[in-house]
Amino acid sequence: MSETYVCDLVEAGEEDVALVGGKGANLGVLSRMDGVTVPAGFCVTTDAFRRILAEAAGIDDLLEELSRAESGDKVSAQIRRIIEETAIPDDVAAAITGALTQLGESDQAAYAVRSSATAEDLPTASFAGQQDSFLNVIGAEAVLTAVSRCWASLFTERAVAYRRRHGIDHRAVSMAVVVQRMVVPEASGVLFTADPVTGNRKVAAVEATAGLGEALVSGLVNADGFKVRDGEIVERAPGRPVLTETQVLRLVGLGRRIEAHFGRPQDIEWCLAGDDFSIVQSRPITTLFPVPESHDGGNHVYLSVGHQQMMTDAMKPLGLSVWQLTALAPMCHAGGRLFVDATRHLASSSGRAGLLALSGRSDPLTRDALETVLASDFLPAPTDEAAAPHLPGGAPSPIETDPAIVTDLVDRSRASIAALQRDIWKTSGPARFEFLEAAFQEHKRFLAEPLSMQAIMAGMEATWWLNERLQEWLGEKNAADTLTLSAPGNVTSEMGLALLDVADVVRPHPEVVAFLRTVRDDDFLDELAKLPGGPEARDAIGAYLDTYGMRCPGEIDITRPRWSEEPATLVPVILDHVRNFGPGAGRLRFEQGRQRAEEKERDVLERLRALPDGERKADEIKRMIDRVRTFIGYREYPKYAIISRYFVYKRALLEEADQLVRAGVLGDREDAFYLTFEELREAVLTQRADDRLIRRRKDEFRAYQALTPPRLLTSDGECISGAYHRDDAPPGALVGLPVSAGTVEGRARVVLDMADADLEPGDILVTAYTDPSWSPLFVAIAGLVTEVGGLMTHGAVVAREYGLPAVIGVPDATTRIRDGQRIRVHGNAGYVEILGS
Repeated sequence: MSETYVCDLVEAGEEDVALVGGKGANLGVLSRMDGVTVPAGFCVTTDAFRRILAEAAGIDDLLEELSRAESGDKVSAQIRRIIEETAIPDDVAAAITGALTQLGESDQAAYAVRSSATAEDLPTASFAGQQDSFLNVIGAEAVLTAVSRCWASLFTERAVAYRRRHGIDHRAVSMAVVVQRMVVPEASGVLFTADPVTGNRKVAAVEATAGLGEALVSGLVNADGFKVRDGEIVERAPGRPVLTETQVLRLVGLGRRIEAHFGRPQDIEWCLAGDDFSIVQSRPITTLFPVPESHDGGNHVYLSVGHQQMMTDAMKPLGLSVWQLTALAPMCHAGGRLFVDATRHLASSSGRAGLLALSGRSDPLTRDALETVLASDFLPAPTDEAAAPHLPGGAPSPIETDPAIVTDLVDRSRASIAALQRDIWKTSGPARFEFLEAAFQEHKRFLAEPLSMQAIMAGMEATWWLNERLQEWLGEKNAADTLTLSAPGNVTSEMGLALLDVADVVRPHPEVVAFLRTVRDDDFLDELAKLPGGPEARDAIGAYLDTYGMRCPGEIDITRPRWSEEPATLVPVILDHVRNFGPGAGRLRFEQGRQRAEEKERDVLERLRALPDGERKADEIKRMIDRVRTFIGYREYPKYAIISRYFVYKRALLEEADQLVRAGVLGDREDAFYLTFEELREAVLTQRADDRLIRRRKDEFRAYQALTPPRLLTSDGECISGAYHRDDAPPGALVGLPVSAGTVEGRARVVLDMADADLEPGDILVTAYTDPSWSPLFVAIAGLVTEVGGLMTHGAVVAREYGLPAVIGVPDATTRIRDGQRIRVHGNAGYVEILGS
């Protein structure tokens, strides 16, 4: 097959991305749309680029080196230099100059020469600004030089870093170049067919400047700005803008047609010459958070599940579908995250009041986001006729304060999990999926167990009640934080303390400690057993994994690797405990917390009895302290049970995936993670899987990882994260939610991955979120700051259990606080002060 070095722009289409790149393909489509003007031009194809790479000495070796390099700056600079210095072969140069002649231009004609990479302007990666463009290029020789420089720009530091971040192989990307007649415009700029700030798909944003728009795109000049909704300008530039209102509305109408054609919001570069708009580029807006599908045409309000579950990372399709199949509430998904449609709750006055009250107690940012959307006309006014789904809250649950209730619930759950583990291995193939469907129903039955729900709410409501009454009667905020220290039966707190016990076994054996410092792989336990003291250390780690090995960061996603699958994840934490603590630290810490709680109880009751009607108040408080200590630990058990069952499900599904790999249906067992539960069942039944679907899902997942989910998302695409409206914090302080009392000052350790934690006693952990898997780190820190969380989410509960001052829900804490800075955490007042470096 002969190579094609140039291609007329009007001949390019969406199916030609591999030949003309993303930009060239989009412009080719646009040039054939009625009513859309695209400057005439052609593409220098990827065949020409590959010809240059074949001519360039040493490029293959450098590309191989670039794929391995951590940074790659020096290697990428070398590649650029070689490409620019490699002479364009005569036949390639002749094809380019011939295409210029066919445009019918003179030697003095000006051209725009723009890069068009094959991984550019795609639905999941725009690569905006990553490669170079050149304007006002005059003469054939100058065009050839600009083409070479565009080729070389595939390897700019920013383009290399972008590909690495998105998991795109440098060797799998090619470069085409678009050459077009220059338009000399009176005005130019950018049109976003969705608001790039709020995400609202019904609002278009126009930025315009006089003359060429390169200065605008480069951020060198301020633009005239307009926002348009439903054919009306709702925001406009002051003074005398370069576009008339009529032109703005015509441009937005043109943008809506382009958006409809491509099927997604677009970032469009345009020029205005005379009274005619020319489109010089259109790419998808890849930074918008996707919107859940709804089919009724009405407005919807979606609340983030991840912000409640303390896991805001993107989830793979199997993880999303299994969570949906095992959750009590119906859930939808978008951008790799789960959402609950709150529209039905908000349709009635009682539903709105209940949801606002609940969110106000748990996460004020979610409440503020709800209030923001309710203050608009997005939803109809509530009625008293609409039936609102039940929400937890209100008076304390009508169950006795009896520890036997918790014991019985835990025993029944353990028996159910044991039966699941015993029986699931008796099945295989399609029968296993039928078994799992029944197991999911048992899973949901456990979650919906009325007594379990009452026990959870009894502990939470008793906590709220104590804090409200003790603030009212004694003027003391968050007193329950101390009263719940070392509450019995908290499986998450016990998990953290149990790793201190593992460290106690490791500590006396220097050879074991030295060996663990070298561990990089997950098959270290057998080698460990060969050392003096190694069998005891192996058995201690193994026993820990038997009890807690189903846990891991992001554990609500069944596809995430568990500690039992990657035990090396725990080794740095064990070594930190060996270094930072002495023998018996776990038991000592628990006992110290219990004693502090008892002292606090005596102090509170003594002060209450000194008040008018003090005996009655003290009796009420004592009853509620007993109640909170009876039930608050159980708050963590249902999640432990869920994740225990999840690990059984996962191992069973992976066994089926392994069978598909052996049959040649899947290339890798983890390809199953990119199928839903039903799709995986179908693959097992038919012995067929859609490779293209799996590849597309992998690309989508990589794109979703770069997105930040909002607390609230509307069906218009508007993302609302909420804000604090407080004036009680010092200037410059970072405001959040006070969840665990006390004030502590120390060194901030900003940790985004638990495996990277390197903590010293007195450090304050600053991270995006903490789910239960992070609790082993809590024993080594003095305070906690997170970006996500609520009053009763896991990080808050465990922080109170351990007596750690904590402020959570601090927006952008991991970027506003630098690793190593000294900070002061005000766990009562709910703010963080940055004291210096």
